[in-house]
Amino acid sequence: MELGKGSLQEEALKRKERLKALRNKQLQNRDPEDGEPENKRSLEEIEEVKHRELKLRNYTPEDEELRERQVPKAKPASVEEKVRDQLEAANPEPVIEEVDLANLAPRKPDWDLKRDVAKKLEKLEKRTQRAIAELIRDRLKGSEDDLAAAVGAVRGDEGDSD
Repeated sequence: MELGKGSLQEEALKRKERLKALRNKQLQNRDPEDGEPENKRSLEEIEEVKHRELKLRNYTPEDEELRERQVPKAKPASVEEKVRDQLEAANPEPVIEEVDLANLAPRKPDWDLKRDVAKKLEKLEKRTQRAIAELIRDRLKGSEDDLAAAVGAVRGDEGDSD
């Protein structure tokens, strides 16, 4: 066990020496501005940090000197207008005024099949309408021929009686 402690102490001393060398190297790389040594300036900065003024916010001291350093209690700012504006901006006007039962009702199991077949049915519907229109035209042409023959026959009968 003695060997382990001795080697740990030696390693700690070596590490301290390396850190000192590194610190000295960093201090030499910096250019002192006022000609003061870097160590002295850093000590003054540390002291300034230590001796900052106390600000007593939540503590009420008994000493008169410390009571002078006590910060008055802060009053919360009125945020009612800001909250109202945010609430108005967050509440958009409702898009749907009436509830459509078709939107609320669950879909039938074959709704996707109907959706896929709808395009094909539209094409077939157009073709069906064209075919019906063509059949009607053919009948009208046939009836025009029959009508012309009937009119011609009536005129022929009228011509014979004269």
